[in-house]
Amino acid sequence: MKRLSHYDSAGSPRMVDVSAKPETRRTARAHAFVRIAPRVLRKLPENPKGNPLEIARIAGITAAKRTSELIPLCHPLRISHADVELTLEKQGVRIVSSAATTGPTGVEALTAAAVAALTVYDMTKALDKSIAIEDLYLLEKTGGKSGDFRRKAAR
Repeated sequence: MKRLSHYDSAGSPRMVDVSAKPETRRTARAHAFVRIAPRVLRKLPENPKGNPLEIARIAGITAAKRTSELIPLCHPLRISHADVELTLEKQGVRIVSSAATTGPTGVEALTAAAVAALTVYDMTKALDKSIAIEDLYLLEKTGGKSGDFRRKAAR
């Protein structure tokens, strides 16, 4: 089994030294789904807090840029691109985030998708407390020591 790099030999958490790693172009795409009742989806255009999808898009982009402030031991990243697409569907909102950087460590598209989903929930929870965030996962990534990854089958 592969050893986790964020633990030292005694099992204590530590920040990994990435100073010797080469800077490479890295990209990532992630997915999340927010399950919302159709009656609530119909009310989205009337939301007094504003357009939940546009606010969630901005929140997701901001989260990608601030991942190192949210996740302990994560290295700060110079994000060169971040975007979040939100698509209204019959059963909810599908979220696909993307991010890119050139650096010694990865890109946090998962953070963008998760925060966008949480923002949709936050902006619609007054209408329904049973909204669910589902299927948060990495779709694909490129670059870095571990190479490229592409999810074989969508869930």
